[in-house]
Amino acid sequence: MKLGIIVGKVWATQKDPQLKGVKLYVLQPVNEKREKMGKPILAADTVGAGQGELVYWVGAREATFAMPGRKIPSDASIVGIVDHTYSENKDILKQRLSDWKNKNTSISRD
Repeated sequence: MKLGIIVGKVWATQKDPQLKGVKLYVLQPVNEKREKMGKPILAADTVGAGQGELVYWVGAREATFAMPGRKIPSDASIVGIVDHTYSENKDILKQRLSDWKNKNTSISRD
């Protein structure tokens, strides 16, 4: 799953019949700091998200299975709304990984 922010809505006068009732949004992929990551994409909304919300999205084959009981023709689908984010300092994470590796490589395997 990836993060994205909904930046627009798409209206279509004609859609694939399998997309009937599915909202389409313009989604800006972002990283954990909410910084833009590439170009905006179109995504099918499967969770009832709205303008400006931070969401989880999936792409490729996973996007086609995002709606229970339906296989929608979509390259990207919104599958969750993010309520809260928390990110640790990268230096702390590197130290934790180093400590874990040292602990697990120093154990003898008798």
